[in-house]
Amino acid sequence: MMTSILIADDDKEIVDLVKLYLQNEGYDIHQAYDGAEVWNLVNKIDFSLIILDIMMPEMDGLEVCRMMRSEGILTPILMLSAKAEDNDKIMGLLTGADDYMVKPFNPLELSVRVKAILRRIQNMQSVAADETNNLIIGPIEINRDQHIVMVGERELHLTTSEFDILHLLASEPGRVFSSEYIFEKIWQEQAFGASKTVMVHISNLRDKLREALDGENVIKTIWGVGYKIEI
Repeated sequence: MMTSILIADDDKEIVDLVKLYLQNEGYDIHQAYDGAEVWNLVNKIDFSLIILDIMMPEMDGLEVCRMMRSEGILTPILMLSAKAEDNDKIMGLLTGADDYMVKPFNPLELSVRVKAILRRIQNMQSVAADETNNLIIGPIEINRDQHIVMVGERELHLTTSEFDILHLLASEPGRVFSSEYIFEKIWQEQAFGASKTVMVHISNLRDKLREALDGENVIKTIWGVGYKIEI
């Protein structure tokens, strides 16, 4: 079964260029040119990855991403933007994107990012196939096989990146993981300037856990060192 990827951008030339590169890698490519079209497609097709531009008509990429996450659609999202400022990157990640690229970009670099995201998902599924026991820490139960996190009787809806970070932290409670280690372990890339990406995903994960745990903060920041989970 071919890996299906949705490319969403109102610039047809960008869509055609990215489509050409990714089709050459053997992926099944779909395209959309506005946010409403994206929303319609994600409710019909189970994509492995969505490449999502921020500035689109009808509905922008941030709103599409926000709606997907609120509906429990956890498909990995690689967000594109013409804005290079940190605040725009952070906003995209806070909304629920897994990765972020700035236009103009090298199509070969985008292809590498796509492979890295898909490889991470495949590795996670391979690990799940070898594991028979859930990972449990306090009231938190993490099921790798079904990609489900339960806090008591409540299911927590996490993105792929948030899930992977939580599983990593929970695999060794009390251990402090540096931002660099987390990034390289989860994204499988060298961690040059990756601290903000990790920080935003940790912030999202911490907020979701805090809400489910009645305000208890279980992910601790050890300033200048990294992050740990402690219950």
